[in-house]
Amino acid sequence: MRSNEGVSRADVLWSTLPLALVLVAWEVAAQVLNSSNFPGLITVLASLYEHLAEGEMLHHLSLTLMRVAVSFAIAMVLGVLIGILMGAFRRVNQGGDALLVIALNVPALVTILLCYIWFGLTEAAAVTAVAINKIPTVVVMVREGARIVDRQLLEVARVYRVPPVTYFFKVYLPQLYPFMMAAARSGLSLIWKIVLVVELLGRSDGVGFQLGTFFHFFDIASILAYTMAFAVVILLIEGLIMRPLDRYIARGGYGQA
Repeated sequence: MRSNEGVSRADVLWSTLPLALVLVAWEVAAQVLNSSNFPGLITVLASLYEHLAEGEMLHHLSLTLMRVAVSFAIAMVLGVLIGILMGAFRRVNQGGDALLVIALNVPALVTILLCYIWFGLTEAAAVTAVAINKIPTVVVMVREGARIVDRQLLEVARVYRVPPVTYFFKVYLPQLYPFMMAAARSGLSLIWKIVLVVELLGRSDGVGFQLGTFFHFFDIASILAYTMAFAVVILLIEGLIMRPLDRYIARGGYGQA
């Protein structure tokens, strides 16, 4: 038990030490530079507390998180379905490969602008723009997983006449879970960035909108305060959701009935 606790404390130490050193270096550099364009950690923390006390930060963070969640869910569902079809059927893959390459390389800014022009400055346009930019990355990863599924295992399931629903959810789909997880983790980082750009260009609320407002007033402390709050949210999602799921899949728990 002691050894396990020691390892746990060591892991925590090595995980937090680099971040602590960066924060200390930040404050020292701010004191040395003594510039309004480079506020120190203490100044940013004071700004963070002020925005939290006023309640505006939680409001804008919640709206951004809502857009991220909806866009992420849409992109994952459509991306997984398209990726399975392209990986399982050669003709579908041949027909959609060129479109997939184009979708992967069209700049996100172009998609955002077109969605706003075609659908207006609406919530639906914002979510659509984010989802469209995320779907191709999911398709690519899931397609590769669908190409290398264990065909012998699938054949055994057919021989034993496993019902179609059980066949798909208990035999076929679990083999794609690691690829889906990789797509989720890589795509989530992409969605955060795109949502902020979407909010900056066409929404009147959210973290991206707030950052744009602070930029116009050269309020560097507020920009860093919102960035810090956003980073905390990302770390919480990573630590409480993504990493436990990743460990569960790595242990093979997804394959259990």
